[in-house]
Amino acid sequence: MTNRDFLDTPPESAVLTHYDRTHVTLYMRLLDAYADNADWREVVFVLFSLDPASDLERARLIHDSHLARAQWMAEHGYRQLLAKSPR
Repeated sequence: MTNRDFLDTPPESAVLTHYDRTHVTLYMRLLDAYADNADWREVVFVLFSLDPASDLERARLIHDSHLARAQWMAEHGYRQLLAKSPR
Protein backbone atom coordinates (compact mmCIF):
# COMPACT_ATOMS: atom_id res chain seq x y z
CA MET A 1 0.00 0.00 0.00
CA THR A 2 1.28 3.46 -0.76
CA ASN A 3 0.54 6.80 0.85
CA ARG A 4 -1.77 7.59 -2.05
CA ASP A 5 -3.96 4.53 -1.47
CA PHE A 6 -5.57 5.77 1.72
CA LEU A 7 -6.93 8.88 3.39
CA ASP A 8 -5.75 10.14 6.76
CA THR A 9 -9.21 9.26 8.10
CA PRO A 10 -11.69 6.97 6.40
CA PRO A 11 -15.08 8.47 5.53
CA GLU A 12 -17.50 8.33 8.46
CA SER A 13 -20.80 6.85 7.39
CA ALA A 14 -23.50 4.61 8.77
CA VAL A 15 -23.38 2.72 5.49
CA LEU A 16 -20.59 0.91 3.72
CA THR A 17 -18.60 3.23 1.47
CA HIS A 18 -16.54 2.60 -1.65
CA TYR A 19 -13.50 3.35 0.51
CA ASP A 20 -14.53 0.58 2.92
CA ARG A 21 -14.96 -1.92 0.12
CA THR A 22 -11.57 -0.98 -1.28
CA HIS A 23 -9.85 -1.36 2.10
CA VAL A 24 -11.45 -4.53 3.49
CA THR A 25 -8.11 -6.36 3.51
CA LEU A 26 -6.43 -3.48 5.31
CA TYR A 27 -9.20 -3.48 7.91
CA MET A 28 -8.79 -7.22 8.48
CA ARG A 29 -5.05 -6.83 8.90
CA LEU A 30 -5.57 -3.99 11.38
CA LEU A 31 -7.98 -6.11 13.41
CA ASP A 32 -5.51 -9.02 13.41
CA ALA A 33 -2.69 -6.75 14.57
CA TYR A 34 -4.90 -5.31 17.30
CA ALA A 35 -5.88 -8.81 18.47
CA ASP A 36 -2.18 -9.72 18.59
CA ASN A 37 -1.38 -6.60 20.65
CA ALA A 38 1.01 -5.40 17.97
CA ASP A 39 2.66 -2.05 18.55
CA TRP A 40 0.69 0.55 16.57
CA ARG A 41 3.94 2.10 15.28
CA GLU A 42 4.98 -1.16 13.68
CA VAL A 43 1.48 -1.64 12.27
CA VAL A 44 1.39 1.79 10.67
CA PHE A 45 4.84 1.23 9.22
CA VAL A 46 3.96 -2.17 7.73
CA LEU A 47 0.38 -1.54 6.60
CA PHE A 48 0.54 2.13 5.59
CA SER A 49 4.23 2.44 4.68
CA LEU A 50 4.53 5.37 7.08
CA ASP A 51 7.41 6.06 9.40
CA PRO A 52 5.81 7.19 12.64
CA ALA A 53 9.09 8.86 13.67
CA SER A 54 8.70 11.37 10.83
CA ASP A 55 5.14 12.45 11.79
CA LEU A 56 3.97 10.75 14.96
CA GLU A 57 0.68 12.65 15.26
CA ARG A 58 -0.45 11.94 11.69
CA ALA A 59 0.65 8.29 11.89
CA ARG A 60 -1.36 7.83 15.10
CA LEU A 61 -4.42 9.51 13.55
CA ILE A 62 -4.23 7.26 10.49
CA HIS A 63 -3.83 4.13 12.57
CA ASP A 64 -6.52 4.93 15.12
CA SER A 65 -9.12 6.17 12.64
CA HIS A 66 -8.70 3.18 10.34
CA LEU A 67 -8.76 0.77 13.29
CA ALA A 68 -12.00 2.37 14.50
CA ARG A 69 -13.52 1.97 11.05
CA ALA A 70 -12.30 -1.64 10.91
CA GLN A 71 -14.01 -2.29 14.24
CA TRP A 72 -17.22 -0.70 12.89
CA MET A 73 -16.97 -2.98 9.85
CA ALA A 74 -16.53 -6.03 12.09
CA GLU A 75 -19.57 -5.11 14.17
CA HIS A 76 -21.93 -3.57 11.59
CA GLY A 77 -20.58 -3.02 8.11
CA TYR A 78 -19.95 -6.66 7.31
CA ARG A 79 -23.71 -7.20 6.99
CA GLN A 80 -23.82 -4.68 4.18
CA LEU A 81 -20.75 -6.22 2.60
CA LEU A 82 -22.41 -9.63 2.54
CA ALA A 83 -25.79 -8.35 1.36
CA LYS A 84 -26.64 -8.56 -2.32
CA SER A 85 -25.80 -5.41 -4.22
CA PRO A 86 -28.81 -3.40 -5.41
CA ARG A 87 -29.33 -3.45 -9.16
